[in-house]
Amino acid sequence: MGMTNKETRTNIGEVAEGIWRINTPVAIDENTAFSFNQYLVEAERPLLFHTGPRQLFPVVRQAVEQVMPCSRLRYVGFCHMEADECGSLNEWLACAPDAVPLCSAVGAMTSIGDIASRPPKVLSEDEVLDLGGRDVQWFDAPHVPHGWDNGFLFERSTRTLFCGDLFTQPGEGREVLTEGNILGPSEAFRQVMDYYAHAPETGPTLARLAASRPQVLACMHGSAWRGDGERLLGDLARALAA
Repeated sequence: MGMTNKETRTNIGEVAEGIWRINTPVAIDENTAFSFNQYLVEAERPLLFHTGPRQLFPVVRQAVEQVMPCSRLRYVGFCHMEADECGSLNEWLACAPDAVPLCSAVGAMTSIGDIASRPPKVLSEDEVLDLGGRDVQWFDAPHVPHGWDNGFLFERSTRTLFCGDLFTQPGEGREVLTEGNILGPSEAFRQVMDYYAHAPETGPTLARLAASRPQVLACMHGSAWRGDGERLLGDLARALAA
């Protein structure tokens, strides 16, 4: 669909059938560009994954409404408690009166059960949620790359893994979907600003994600990626181990 707000250059594009990336470029400093992505999943019970920071809510809502009224949303999900993940959660719950938050059990216990304006639906390890017309599966992933409450969602029909801060790329993320190298740029960025917890379960967690054999990686920062996700997650695990 392209640009939805000229001032912020917020834009929207499809990364898999019925799954839309909403992207807003920002600047970390005068030399470093960055981006925030949210993903809208079309279904009978639509899902928004990542809310974006509260200050971006008006432009993200504007982009969502290029596809559907925001009032149709039934679920608002995210990986862990952080402003770019769920900063505008309550704004989304206000504009979508039937929507509920989706989060891990740890997330519900430590934060979302208190700060959200409606009680969350807690997702347990490997739980499958029927959105109506498509299913999503939850993977608990504490401290991978960070956050005790962290987890990832996997859309099974398109094999899309909403991988949060994994494969974070610098830059504006101008390419909606790439088949190029994202591991190199993301590892280079990590060397400068290491946001990984380097927990003992990082390797086994990445192996569990790889076993789902994703074909699309819906990154929260930068371009989404299409290809052999099992191989790329293995490459990431080896890079971290080294």
